[in-house]
Amino acid sequence: MPNACYRITGSTGGRHLPTIPVLEPMELRVNPHEITIAAENSFVGLSNDGGKTRSHWASHWRVFWSEVGSGHALLLDTDLVEGPRVFTDNAELARFLQEQVECFLHAPFGDTSLPLSSATFERDGSPPSTTSESVRWSTGDAQLTWSGFWPPFNFATEPGYRGRPIGHQTTFFPANSASLRVNGKRASGSVWRDKRGEQTCTSSCLAWCETWYRPRGAA
Repeated sequence: MPNACYRITGSTGGRHLPTIPVLEPMELRVNPHEITIAAENSFVGLSNDGGKTRSHWASHWRVFWSEVGSGHALLLDTDLVEGPRVFTDNAELARFLQEQVECFLHAPFGDTSLPLSSATFERDGSPPSTTSESVRWSTGDAQLTWSGFWPPFNFATEPGYRGRPIGHQTTFFPANSASLRVNGKRASGSVWRDKRGEQTCTSSCLAWCETWYRPRGAA
């Protein structure tokens, strides 16, 4: 049965016979949109008022493929640095992420006049264990840490969702606890509970196996 998908619609069998699933062919669906990014885009959101406002926001990218190449970027919006900052090992990629995605997720990160700082990137750990992303630049460093993971879940959005011209599919690993440190100083605040559709989530997740896309022919 090559190149076919099947779903169980019932079963056969009798009192003294083994149950045999009845399989019905399913159609394989190929995403019709133009793929623009294959990546991870994990984030840390911390609040001092239970999520009414964001006190600190960090967006970490590990891009395996994009229209402008691969690489990493860290975007920070926290009082631990002066204004929103962008750290990267691929300047063209960082600007591409700002213009194509971040402007819809966190408006301050869409400002392409923000200065870029060259940095190196390293990960330690993976769920269910504590996981950290370390970023180092010439005058400092940052560390994002996630722990206390809930079960992962997968979801997708189509172009047009919430008025965005892009869509994506991703797998979230929600963290019950997260921290952000810049030059050894820990950001205040804590993770808050959030919703993704009907799924309970948190403000700090590893977002892996992520694909972004746009309608074919769109600029």
